[in-house]
Amino acid sequence: MNNSGKTILIVDDEPLTREGIRKTLESWSIGRYQILSASNGTEALEFLSTRPVHLLITDIRMPEISGLQVVEGSRSIGNKPVAIIISGHPDFQYAQTAIELGVVNYLLKPIQKSKLLEAVEQALRIEEERGRVETMEKMVDSRLMQAKTSAKNYSPPVQQAVNYVEEHLQDPLGMSEVASHIHLNPSYFSALFKEQTGFTFSEYVTRSRIQKAKELLLQTRLTIADISEQVGYQTSKYFIKLFKEYEGTSPNQYRKNTMDADHPIDTSK
Repeated sequence: MNNSGKTILIVDDEPLTREGIRKTLESWSIGRYQILSASNGTEALEFLSTRPVHLLITDIRMPEISGLQVVEGSRSIGNKPVAIIISGHPDFQYAQTAIELGVVNYLLKPIQKSKLLEAVEQALRIEEERGRVETMEKMVDSRLMQAKTSAKNYSPPVQQAVNYVEEHLQDPLGMSEVASHIHLNPSYFSALFKEQTGFTFSEYVTRSRIQKAKELLLQTRLTIADISEQVGYQTSKYFIKLFKEYEGTSPNQYRKNTMDADHPIDTSK
């Protein structure tokens, strides 16, 4: 049983090596990972094009398609596993290319069992961290974050407005109300806010609410209606409409897609 939903693919044209690695990993895994094997680069790329692979362990020298070509090919088809290269010969040029391709370890044959397991555990930790980073990247509005990071350079009234928005996302946030709160004429405040943040006040508020909604979608089990209310929208219908405009997908689909990407489901069964 593949409890983690993660797959390890072993690629080697030498049957004894391939089977030795597979048996070692199956014994170590105790069903936590799905262990697949391929006898050549073509077969490996077929696997990679049809299912998620999280760790690729490949021999570097194989007929027709080399291990490095398999790693490079996996990138081009959008499947980006962490990779361990194995080789019968130390070769600086191969090792250098492997590093450039983001390969996380380079093991020489004959492979010691302890070295293999150590490399696999390290690679899976790296894969998990990459997954977290990718999830964060999907969650963060980079333009908004840049504006928030620059807030210390804004004039005091705009800093006050930014802080007020942050603290009152759940409440009605009209420009006139916020301008009154910081004792500025609404027209002057509008121009000043746009000049310093790069956003109209309305867009800044909307982006801040969508950002908060994304965090709640991924970090809680709240319903869409509850999240809509928590980010200041009286109807979930309007919230969903805005979310689609900014993210290109519905809140429910965003939650499903991002959670599935972070915890992939085994699709081979």
